[in-house]
Amino acid sequence: MITFNVGPSKLYPEVKQYLQDAYDQDILSISHRSKAFDTFSKKCLELLHEKLDIPIDHTIIYTGSATESWEIISQDVVKSKSVHFFNGEFGKKWFEYAKYINPLTVGYKFDEQQAIALGDYDIDPETELLNFTLNETSTGTKVGKATIDAAKLKFPNALIAIDTTSCIAGIHIDFREFDIVFGSVQKCFGLPAGTGLLILSPKAMEKAEEKGIRGRYNSLLKMAEYIKSYQTSYTPNVLGIYLLSRVMEIVNPIAFTSNRIIKQARDWYAFIPQLDGFHLHINNNEVRSDTVITVGSTEENVSKIKLVAKAAGIELGSGYGPLKNSTFRIANFPAISETEIATLKVFLTSLP
Repeated sequence: MITFNVGPSKLYPEVKQYLQDAYDQDILSISHRSKAFDTFSKKCLELLHEKLDIPIDHTIIYTGSATESWEIISQDVVKSKSVHFFNGEFGKKWFEYAKYINPLTVGYKFDEQQAIALGDYDIDPETELLNFTLNETSTGTKVGKATIDAAKLKFPNALIAIDTTSCIAGIHIDFREFDIVFGSVQKCFGLPAGTGLLILSPKAMEKAEEKGIRGRYNSLLKMAEYIKSYQTSYTPNVLGIYLLSRVMEIVNPIAFTSNRIIKQARDWYAFIPQLDGFHLHINNNEVRSDTVITVGSTEENVSKIKLVAKAAGIELGSGYGPLKNSTFRIANFPAISETEIATLKVFLTSLP
Protein backbone atom coordinates (compact mmCIF):
# COMPACT_ATOMS: atom_id res chain seq x y z
CA MET A 1 0.00 0.00 0.00
CA ILE A 2 1.37 3.41 -1.00
CA THR A 3 0.19 5.90 1.62
CA PHE A 4 -0.45 9.59 1.13
CA ASN A 5 -2.14 9.85 4.51
CA VAL A 6 -1.22 13.12 6.23
CA GLY A 7 -0.37 11.55 9.54
CA PRO A 8 0.72 9.22 10.71
CA SER A 9 2.24 9.10 7.27
CA LYS A 10 4.76 7.12 5.27
CA LEU A 11 7.94 6.09 7.06
CA TYR A 12 11.35 6.38 5.50
CA PRO A 13 12.11 2.85 4.23
CA GLU A 14 15.32 2.82 6.28
CA VAL A 15 13.25 2.81 9.48
CA LYS A 16 12.69 -0.93 9.07
CA GLN A 17 16.43 -1.56 9.46
CA TYR A 18 16.71 0.99 12.27
CA LEU A 19 14.04 -0.90 14.21
CA GLN A 20 16.02 -4.11 13.78
CA ASP A 21 19.19 -2.31 14.85
CA ALA A 22 17.43 -0.99 17.95
CA TYR A 23 16.42 -4.53 18.90
CA ASP A 24 19.86 -5.97 18.19
CA GLN A 25 21.60 -3.21 20.17
CA ASP A 26 19.26 -3.54 23.18
CA ILE A 27 18.05 0.03 22.68
CA LEU A 28 14.55 -1.11 23.67
CA SER A 29 15.63 -1.97 27.20
CA ILE A 30 18.36 0.56 28.05
CA SER A 31 17.94 3.12 30.81
CA HIS A 32 17.33 6.73 29.82
CA ARG A 33 20.01 7.55 32.40
CA SER A 34 22.59 5.39 30.62
CA LYS A 35 25.65 6.43 28.65
CA ALA A 36 24.19 4.76 25.55
CA PHE A 37 21.10 6.96 25.70
CA ASP A 38 23.18 10.10 26.28
CA THR A 39 25.27 9.26 23.22
CA PHE A 40 22.50 8.99 20.66
CA SER A 41 20.43 11.74 22.31
CA LYS A 42 23.39 14.11 22.03
CA LYS A 43 23.86 13.16 18.39
CA CYS A 44 20.15 13.61 17.74
CA LEU A 45 20.11 17.14 19.18
CA GLU A 46 23.25 18.11 17.28
CA LEU A 47 21.81 16.83 14.01
CA LEU A 48 18.52 18.66 14.59
CA HIS A 49 20.43 21.91 15.00
CA GLU A 50 22.51 21.18 11.91
CA LYS A 51 19.99 19.68 9.48
CA LEU A 52 17.01 21.92 10.38
CA ASP A 53 19.08 25.11 10.75
CA ILE A 54 18.09 25.63 14.39
CA PRO A 55 20.23 28.31 16.09
CA ILE A 56 22.61 26.90 18.65
CA ASP A 57 21.22 29.18 21.37
CA HIS A 58 17.72 27.69 20.99
CA THR A 59 16.77 24.93 23.43
CA ILE A 60 15.38 21.68 21.97
CA ILE A 61 13.27 19.55 24.28
CA TYR A 62 11.81 16.11 23.60
CA THR A 63 8.08 15.74 24.26
CA GLY A 64 5.53 13.00 23.68
CA SER A 65 3.53 14.97 21.11
CA ALA A 66 2.71 18.44 19.81
CA THR A 67 -0.43 18.31 21.96
CA GLU A 68 1.74 18.04 25.06
CA SER A 69 3.48 21.25 23.99
CA TRP A 70 0.11 23.06 23.95
CA GLU A 71 -0.15 22.46 27.69
CA ILE A 72 3.50 23.15 28.50
CA ILE A 73 3.37 26.56 26.81
CA SER A 74 0.22 27.69 28.61
CA GLN A 75 1.30 26.33 31.98
CA ASP A 76 4.93 27.44 32.01
CA VAL A 77 5.30 30.51 29.75
CA VAL A 78 2.05 32.50 29.77
CA LYS A 79 1.09 34.38 32.94
CA SER A 80 -2.35 35.46 31.74
CA LYS A 81 -2.77 36.98 28.26
CA SER A 82 -2.31 35.08 25.03
CA VAL A 83 -4.03 35.28 21.64
CA HIS A 84 -4.65 32.43 19.20
CA PHE A 85 -5.43 32.70 15.49
CA PHE A 86 -6.95 29.65 13.80
CA ASN A 87 -8.92 28.60 10.73
CA GLY A 88 -9.05 24.85 11.29
CA GLU A 89 -9.57 22.12 13.83
CA PHE A 90 -6.03 21.82 15.19
CA GLY A 91 -5.55 25.53 15.77
CA LYS A 92 -8.98 25.58 17.43
CA LYS A 93 -8.07 22.67 19.73
CA TRP A 94 -4.83 24.40 20.72
CA PHE A 95 -6.85 27.51 21.65
CA GLU A 96 -9.33 25.45 23.67
CA TYR A 97 -6.54 23.74 25.62
CA ALA A 98 -4.93 27.10 26.33
CA LYS A 99 -8.17 28.73 27.46
CA TYR A 100 -8.88 25.88 29.86
CA ILE A 101 -5.52 26.58 31.54
CA ASN A 102 -5.59 30.39 31.23
CA PRO A 103 -9.19 31.71 31.11
CA LEU A 104 -8.02 35.11 29.77
CA THR A 105 -6.83 33.45 26.57
CA VAL A 106 -8.45 34.96 23.46
CA GLY A 107 -9.08 33.16 20.17
CA TYR A 108 -9.85 34.57 16.71
CA LYS A 109 -11.08 32.43 13.86
CA PHE A 110 -10.14 33.75 10.43
CA ASP A 111 -11.23 32.87 6.90
CA GLU A 112 -9.31 29.87 5.58
CA GLN A 113 -9.18 31.50 2.13
CA GLN A 114 -7.49 34.66 3.41
CA ALA A 115 -4.31 35.71 5.16
CA ILE A 116 -4.69 36.95 8.73
CA ALA A 117 -5.39 40.70 8.87
CA LEU A 118 -4.18 41.68 12.35
CA GLY A 119 -5.82 45.10 12.06
CA ASP A 120 -9.24 43.46 12.07
CA TYR A 121 -8.87 42.36 15.69
CA ASP A 122 -8.93 44.30 18.94
CA ILE A 123 -5.83 42.79 20.52
CA ASP A 124 -4.64 43.90 23.94
CA PRO A 125 -1.20 45.57 23.50
CA GLU A 126 -0.08 43.81 26.71
CA THR A 127 -0.60 40.38 25.16
CA GLU A 128 2.26 38.10 26.15
CA LEU A 129 2.04 35.47 23.43
CA LEU A 130 0.71 35.31 19.85
CA ASN A 131 -0.05 31.78 18.63
CA PHE A 132 -0.25 30.65 15.02
CA THR A 133 -0.66 27.25 13.37
CA LEU A 134 2.01 27.64 10.71
CA ASN A 135 0.52 24.81 8.68
CA GLU A 136 -3.10 23.85 9.43
CA THR A 137 -3.40 20.17 8.61
CA SER A 138 -7.19 20.07 8.62
CA THR A 139 -7.69 22.79 5.99
CA GLY A 140 -4.42 22.66 4.04
CA THR A 141 -3.43 26.27 4.73
CA LYS A 142 -0.32 28.08 5.91
CA VAL A 143 0.53 31.35 7.64
CA GLY A 144 2.93 33.41 5.54
CA LYS A 145 5.98 35.46 6.45
CA ALA A 146 4.12 38.74 5.92
CA THR A 147 1.70 37.91 8.73
CA ILE A 148 4.50 37.02 11.14
CA ASP A 149 6.45 40.17 10.23
CA ALA A 150 3.33 42.29 10.85
CA ALA A 151 2.76 40.60 14.21
CA LYS A 152 6.35 41.24 15.32
CA LEU A 153 6.13 44.89 14.24
CA LYS A 154 2.80 45.52 15.99
CA PHE A 155 3.60 43.56 19.16
CA PRO A 156 7.38 43.80 19.65
CA ASN A 157 7.25 42.62 23.26
CA ALA A 158 5.10 39.57 22.68
CA LEU A 159 6.45 36.08 22.16
CA ILE A 160 5.42 34.27 18.98
CA ALA A 161 4.62 30.55 19.07
CA ILE A 162 3.94 28.32 16.07
CA ASP A 163 2.59 24.82 15.68
CA THR A 164 4.58 23.24 12.84
CA THR A 165 3.39 19.65 13.19
CA SER A 166 2.74 19.01 9.50
CA CYS A 167 5.61 21.05 8.07
CA ILE A 168 8.66 20.86 10.36
CA ALA A 169 11.43 18.89 8.58
CA GLY A 170 9.56 19.43 5.32
CA ILE A 171 9.97 23.14 4.68
CA HIS A 172 12.60 25.57 5.89
CA ILE A 173 11.58 27.41 9.06
CA ASP A 174 13.54 30.48 10.13
CA PHE A 175 13.68 29.71 13.84
CA ARG A 176 15.17 33.15 14.49
CA GLU A 177 11.76 34.64 13.67
CA PHE A 178 9.95 32.70 16.41
CA ASP A 179 10.21 32.17 20.14
CA ILE A 180 8.42 28.83 20.46
CA VAL A 181 8.27 26.18 17.72
CA PHE A 182 6.84 22.72 18.22
CA GLY A 183 5.68 19.69 16.30
CA SER A 184 5.63 15.89 16.10
CA VAL A 185 7.58 13.35 14.04
CA GLN A 186 4.79 11.34 12.39
CA LYS A 187 4.56 13.56 9.31
CA CYS A 188 7.56 15.20 7.60
CA PHE A 189 10.13 13.33 9.71
CA GLY A 190 8.93 10.05 8.23
CA LEU A 191 8.75 8.34 11.63
CA PRO A 192 6.09 6.57 13.73
CA ALA A 193 4.08 8.71 16.14
CA GLY A 194 5.04 9.11 19.78
CA THR A 195 7.78 11.75 19.81
CA GLY A 196 7.52 15.52 19.72
CA LEU A 197 9.90 18.47 19.75
CA LEU A 198 9.60 21.79 21.57
CA ILE A 199 12.12 24.43 20.49
CA LEU A 200 12.55 27.64 22.46
CA SER A 201 14.45 30.89 21.94
CA PRO A 202 16.45 32.51 24.75
CA LYS A 203 13.62 35.05 25.10
CA ALA A 204 11.09 32.25 25.64
CA MET A 205 13.32 30.61 28.25
CA GLU A 206 13.58 33.96 30.07
CA LYS A 207 9.78 34.18 30.21
CA ALA A 208 9.63 30.64 31.60
CA GLU A 209 12.17 31.59 34.28
CA GLU A 210 10.03 34.62 35.18
CA LYS A 211 7.00 32.41 35.72
CA GLY A 212 9.16 29.90 37.59
CA ILE A 213 7.07 26.70 37.29
CA ARG A 214 9.15 23.67 38.30
CA GLY A 215 6.89 21.23 40.12
CA ARG A 216 4.82 19.74 37.28
CA TYR A 217 5.48 16.43 35.52
CA ASN A 218 6.20 18.27 32.28
CA SER A 219 7.66 21.45 33.77
CA LEU A 220 9.49 23.32 31.02
CA LEU A 221 12.26 24.53 33.31
CA LYS A 222 12.84 21.03 34.66
CA MET A 223 12.89 19.56 31.15
CA ALA A 224 15.29 22.27 29.96
CA GLU A 225 17.64 21.53 32.85
CA TYR A 226 17.79 17.82 32.05
CA ILE A 227 18.30 18.35 28.32
CA LYS A 228 21.58 20.14 29.07
CA SER A 229 22.88 16.63 29.80
CA TYR A 230 20.97 15.20 26.79
CA GLN A 231 18.45 13.59 29.12
CA THR A 232 14.79 13.97 30.01
CA SER A 233 13.04 14.63 33.30
CA TYR A 234 10.90 11.49 32.89
CA THR A 235 11.17 8.14 31.12
CA PRO A 236 10.87 9.12 27.45
CA ASN A 237 10.15 7.27 24.23
CA VAL A 238 13.70 5.95 24.01
CA LEU A 239 13.03 4.12 20.75
CA GLY A 240 11.47 7.22 19.21
CA ILE A 241 14.50 9.36 20.04
CA TYR A 242 16.85 6.67 18.72
CA LEU A 243 14.90 6.46 15.44
CA LEU A 244 14.90 10.25 15.16
CA SER A 245 18.67 10.32 15.58
CA ARG A 246 19.10 7.70 12.84
CA VAL A 247 16.77 9.45 10.38
CA MET A 248 18.46 12.81 10.97
CA GLU A 249 21.71 11.18 9.86
CA ILE A 250 20.36 10.39 6.38
CA VAL A 251 18.11 13.34 5.55
CA ASN A 252 19.37 16.24 3.47
CA PRO A 253 19.83 19.70 4.96
CA ILE A 254 16.45 21.42 5.18
CA ALA A 255 17.21 23.96 2.43
CA PHE A 256 17.50 21.13 -0.10
CA THR A 257 14.42 19.29 1.17
CA SER A 258 12.36 22.48 1.33
CA ASN A 259 13.11 23.35 -2.30
CA ARG A 260 11.95 19.90 -3.40
CA ILE A 261 8.75 19.99 -1.33
CA ILE A 262 7.79 23.47 -2.53
CA LYS A 263 8.35 22.50 -6.17
CA GLN A 264 6.23 19.38 -5.70
CA ALA A 265 3.49 21.49 -4.11
CA ARG A 266 3.45 23.81 -7.12
CA ASP A 267 3.18 20.78 -9.38
CA TRP A 268 0.24 19.41 -7.37
CA TYR A 269 -1.55 22.75 -7.44
CA ALA A 270 -1.17 22.88 -11.21
CA PHE A 271 -2.22 19.24 -11.63
CA ILE A 272 -5.40 18.99 -9.50
CA PRO A 273 -7.49 21.55 -11.45
CA GLN A 274 -7.08 19.39 -14.57
CA LEU A 275 -9.07 16.54 -12.98
CA ASP A 276 -12.76 16.32 -13.82
CA GLY A 277 -15.03 16.56 -10.80
CA PHE A 278 -12.35 17.71 -8.35
CA HIS A 279 -11.02 21.10 -7.30
CA LEU A 280 -8.52 22.68 -4.94
CA HIS A 281 -10.19 23.37 -1.61
CA ILE A 282 -8.09 26.49 -1.00
CA ASN A 283 -8.49 29.07 -3.76
CA ASN A 284 -5.90 31.56 -2.55
CA ASN A 285 -2.42 30.46 -3.59
CA GLU A 286 -0.89 32.77 -0.98
CA VAL A 287 -2.24 30.68 1.89
CA ARG A 288 -2.04 27.16 0.43
CA SER A 289 -0.01 24.66 2.40
CA ASP A 290 3.15 23.25 0.79
CA THR A 291 2.90 19.94 2.64
CA VAL A 292 -0.84 19.15 2.78
CA ILE A 293 -2.78 19.33 -0.49
CA THR A 294 -6.55 19.47 0.17
CA VAL A 295 -8.81 18.39 -2.71
CA GLY A 296 -12.55 19.01 -2.74
CA SER A 297 -15.49 17.41 -4.52
CA THR A 298 -18.94 16.00 -3.80
CA GLU A 299 -19.29 13.58 -0.92
CA GLU A 300 -20.07 10.83 -3.41
CA ASN A 301 -16.92 11.49 -5.44
CA VAL A 302 -14.70 11.69 -2.38
CA SER A 303 -16.02 8.44 -0.96
CA LYS A 304 -15.67 6.69 -4.31
CA ILE A 305 -12.13 7.85 -5.08
CA LYS A 306 -10.87 6.73 -1.68
CA LEU A 307 -12.34 3.25 -2.16
CA VAL A 308 -11.06 2.90 -5.74
CA ALA A 309 -7.62 4.15 -4.69
CA LYS A 310 -7.43 1.66 -1.85
CA ALA A 311 -8.30 -1.17 -4.24
CA ALA A 312 -5.41 0.05 -6.42
CA GLY A 313 -2.99 -0.05 -3.46
CA ILE A 314 -3.06 3.70 -2.74
CA GLU A 315 -4.20 5.27 0.53
CA LEU A 316 -5.43 8.85 0.34
CA GLY A 317 -5.75 11.04 3.40
CA SER A 318 -9.31 11.61 4.60
CA GLY A 319 -10.77 15.03 5.17
CA TYR A 320 -10.93 16.28 8.76
CA GLY A 321 -13.61 17.83 10.92
CA PRO A 322 -16.30 19.68 8.92
CA LEU A 323 -14.36 18.81 5.73
CA LYS A 324 -14.28 15.07 6.45
CA ASN A 325 -16.73 14.01 3.74
CA SER A 326 -16.18 16.73 1.14
CA THR A 327 -12.38 16.60 0.79
CA PHE A 328 -9.44 14.25 0.71
CA ARG A 329 -5.86 15.21 1.47
CA ILE A 330 -2.56 14.36 -0.18
CA ALA A 331 0.58 14.37 1.96
CA ASN A 332 3.52 16.09 0.29
CA PHE A 333 6.12 14.84 2.75
CA PRO A 334 9.84 14.11 2.21
CA ALA A 335 9.62 10.33 2.71
CA ILE A 336 7.23 10.00 -0.24
CA SER A 337 9.21 9.23 -3.39
CA GLU A 338 8.88 10.79 -6.82
CA THR A 339 7.92 7.36 -8.16
CA GLU A 340 5.04 7.16 -5.69
CA ILE A 341 3.88 10.64 -6.63
CA ALA A 342 3.97 9.67 -10.31
CA THR A 343 1.95 6.53 -9.51
CA LEU A 344 -0.76 8.58 -7.80
CA LYS A 345 -0.92 11.05 -10.68
CA VAL A 346 -1.32 8.24 -13.20
CA PHE A 347 -4.11 6.79 -11.06
CA LEU A 348 -5.91 10.12 -10.79
CA THR A 349 -5.71 10.85 -14.51
CA SER A 350 -7.05 7.38 -15.35
CA LEU A 351 -10.26 7.80 -13.33
CA PRO A 352 -13.39 7.30 -15.43
